[in-house]
Amino acid sequence: MQGPIRIATRGSKLALWQAEHIAGKLREQHPGLGVELTVVRTSGDKIQDAPLAKFGGKGLFVKEIEETLLRGEAELAVHSMKDIPSELPDGLTLGVVPERDDPADCFLSHSYPDIASLPHNSSVGTSSLRRQAQLLALRPDLSVRMLRGNLDTRLRKLEEGQYEAIVVAAVGLKRLGLEARHKKRLLSAEFLPAVGQGSLGLEYVQGSSELETVISCLDHPPTRAAVTAERSFLQRLEGGCQVPIGGHASWQDGELCLQGVVADLQGREIIHKEARHPAEEAIRLGWEVAEDILQRGGDRILREVYSAS
Repeated sequence: MQGPIRIATRGSKLALWQAEHIAGKLREQHPGLGVELTVVRTSGDKIQDAPLAKFGGKGLFVKEIEETLLRGEAELAVHSMKDIPSELPDGLTLGVVPERDDPADCFLSHSYPDIASLPHNSSVGTSSLRRQAQLLALRPDLSVRMLRGNLDTRLRKLEEGQYEAIVVAAVGLKRLGLEARHKKRLLSAEFLPAVGQGSLGLEYVQGSSELETVISCLDHPPTRAAVTAERSFLQRLEGGCQVPIGGHASWQDGELCLQGVVADLQGREIIHKEARHPAEEAIRLGWEVAEDILQRGGDRILREVYSAS
């Protein structure tokens, strides 16, 4: 390519790690290739004192970055896949999905080893309505409170005793080398992650054939199939971070197995579904799981949650 590839990224430590990780992979595959980072401050980064759901959801972390691509100020964006809405702007594509890292959530505490051991009415911090609902389903007595900020900020608030425990994505802890005295990985039918969690998505302008040729070496078909099923599930539900929706696709006996969940905000009603299909039917798999959940009460839950927001 003529000129360097400019990668648009948020300025958080984790976002910069992810963008530099992709830049390093590209340099390994194409010695001599120029790759630069272009830092973009997003609306989601500016809102630190209120739930994102009140301002439009996780799309706030990608809107300005996508505008940077459309203006031609960068060629490529590296996103956490869980932050990307199910619908992309016209003219952009998620053409490459690298191999997935850990999709799980993680319980962190300095005094208690797991959720079950927390005292009555313990304060647990999270910014995610999905995590809130699943926590309350397991422990209705907990006091789940909003926790915003970058990972190091969240760990500092835990250290200061503002919360008895917090729940965050395991992959961020791994990438930044962060720890707490007690750490427990959460990944089960009772605690499903966000759609796309643990995976990255490379977004760029449609028709960028030369760029596609350069970056296609980073695509990982098994991850792409799993994330496609999860995002199909989310798209059929027309959901975002305003609604407690979780989904995780994994490979079992050569097929994709998708687990999905929709819950009310208090975790009193949770609807699960699991199904499996061959990888080439990833989109159908996502829709099938979503349809079953909608028909068994998910549609009513979604309407109630949206009307309350």
